[in-house]
Amino acid sequence: MNKWILIILSLAFLSNVCAYKILVAFAYPGKSHSILGEGYVRHLLEAGHEVTYITAHPYKKPHPNLRQILITSVIDKFEFAQSLDVTKMLAKEVDFKDMFGIYEVMVTIANRSLTHENVQKFMMDPNEKFDLVIAEWLYHHLYAGFATIFNCPYIWSSSLEPHPVVLDLIDEVGNPAYFPDHMSPISPPFSFTERVSELWNLIYLYRVLWFVRDTEEQAFRDSFGVAAAKRGITLPNLYDLKYNSSMMLANSHYSLGDPQRLPTNYVGIGGYHIQDEIPPLPKDLQKLMDSATDGVIYFSLGSMVRSETIPVELKTELLKAFSKLKQTIIWKFDGELENVPKNVHIVKWAPQPSILAHPNAKIFVTHGGLLSTTETIHYGVPIIGIPLFSDQFLNIKRAVRKGFALEVPLAYDTPAKLEIAIKEILSNPKYREKVKELSFIYHHRETKPGKTLVHWVEHVIQTKGAPHLQSPALHVPLYQKLYLDLLALIILGLMIVKRVLKALCCSKSQNKKKGEDKKKKRS
Repeated sequence: MNKWILIILSLAFLSNVCAYKILVAFAYPGKSHSILGEGYVRHLLEAGHEVTYITAHPYKKPHPNLRQILITSVIDKFEFAQSLDVTKMLAKEVDFKDMFGIYEVMVTIANRSLTHENVQKFMMDPNEKFDLVIAEWLYHHLYAGFATIFNCPYIWSSSLEPHPVVLDLIDEVGNPAYFPDHMSPISPPFSFTERVSELWNLIYLYRVLWFVRDTEEQAFRDSFGVAAAKRGITLPNLYDLKYNSSMMLANSHYSLGDPQRLPTNYVGIGGYHIQDEIPPLPKDLQKLMDSATDGVIYFSLGSMVRSETIPVELKTELLKAFSKLKQTIIWKFDGELENVPKNVHIVKWAPQPSILAHPNAKIFVTHGGLLSTTETIHYGVPIIGIPLFSDQFLNIKRAVRKGFALEVPLAYDTPAKLEIAIKEILSNPKYREKVKELSFIYHHRETKPGKTLVHWVEHVIQTKGAPHLQSPALHVPLYQKLYLDLLALIILGLMIVKRVLKALCCSKSQNKKKGEDKKKKRS
């Protein structure tokens, strides 16, 4: 009897579980961004949904509910990766603050991904239908086009901490008096000159967006025009479409960044890419870390910087600095190195979360990407930051200000300064104490970030795009937000009053003059 009750209850439960069809568009060829895409895929599959994943890096865990649209060939044409040359960075030959160039490159990369034959074939299939699109925002808005093609709501996904340009898509621009640009190396409170600088940065960003608007619109029509025509759809203006998302899910959390005034439909899910169960280390690394009685220092400049671009003299000096330490060094380096000291171990691929989770991990020397800084808070390991580009400068500045990091600028004297920074963190317990405190704040949530992700995805689908979450600020023109119409009315009123008063004064003056003239005539 109990057996039959269990079966009936199980069937009743299953009947209430809805498997939605979700498209996850993370077509950017950078490996770190595919890690974020895989985070969505993993959580949505675990929740029982059907997922179609557009990616340049295949998800390596087969699943009956997963289908992948692979665009691996775009990796070979990934120009942005070619610019991540350490030698050129040292010589100041690369300007990563050139937002005009960054936006144009990102639009080109996205257009190349969308016009890939696999993506075009997929979009033109009339049988393809979806309940929701999750579109990555990364200096372009092209992936919003999938929502038009499949006639469904979409959610923006941002890999960065909240900043003016992404918040503008779902609400309005934050006040630059206390809301820094993501490329800015400063954090509030700002001085007068810093406030002026942040205002200028915001104006500059909107100049860039205006400049690339036509280029992006044309790429949008090139990418989606054929599929839209085949489906009998009229493409909207991309400028309007990009503001039509249901919400934004972002790889952010207040333990990592600064407290911000955020709209209802911005939800931080920082750390969602980190698995609940720590994957085991390879046997050689496990043995190495277990036997490191003085601790392990993990050194990685991320997945996008090519190790062969580091100058020979810099590599040599780094090895010399590491050789002076008692600690074991694990250096993620994808090339070959000569004269490697006994305490330095070179790995071409490193299971970063598993290394940071090991109790012997003492310091993480990192470029400061948001995935890396999130993982260091997650596992409670202090860092030394060598920021290279994009939001890394701000991430490291925040980490230093929060008290769990030191910064060493990229230069030819980096090895000497790095050695000093390592000794400071090892000898001063305040860095580890602070990162443990922030780790507690990071983990102290109502639900885990993966659960939050799934909840909001399902909420948007079940409420037909969640129009109740959309900010009214999106429908208010700038001149109304700034009360320019009221200002114009006040100015007009003052001008009218001025003219009336002037006319009255002139009339009074003329009457007085006439009276004086009459008196003169009588006399």
